[in-house]
Amino acid sequence: MYDQPRANPSLAAMTFDQMLERVRYEGAYPTRERAEEAVRTVLAALGRQITGDERVDLAQCLPVEAALTLTAQIPDTEQLTGWGFVKDLAARTGGTPATARWDTGAVLAVVSRLAGPDLLARILHQLPGGYALLFGQAELRQPQPAA
Repeated sequence: MYDQPRANPSLAAMTFDQMLERVRYEGAYPTRERAEEAVRTVLAALGRQITGDERVDLAQCLPVEAALTLTAQIPDTEQLTGWGFVKDLAARTGGTPATARWDTGAVLAVVSRLAGPDLLARILHQLPGGYALLFGQAELRQPQPAA
């Protein structure tokens, strides 16, 4: 689709171990293993929501292990709202919505830094309402008028 390769919008490369430590700090997780569990479950859930060029570009910004988790998922036919994303994650993990929201915020805060503002804006434009807050951004969308 593109004749020229696109530049990676990420400001600095990060290893998977560095990503886990950053998520561990963001989420105040007691262990690296708990941070890794959050990263894998949230990225798998995100991989079921993002499609197209945004999915490919985001995978390029992530460490290889994280990118594989994201892209191993088959996108759902119906996109979830931000709150639906959190509830679905809670149901899949057997946790509470509060824990799922915490995990989502910790992981997506790091993902948003890796993606950079331009790619993050494209991702948020593709997704239904409610995701900006999950990525630690202000929700600036206007409600769509009823048809």
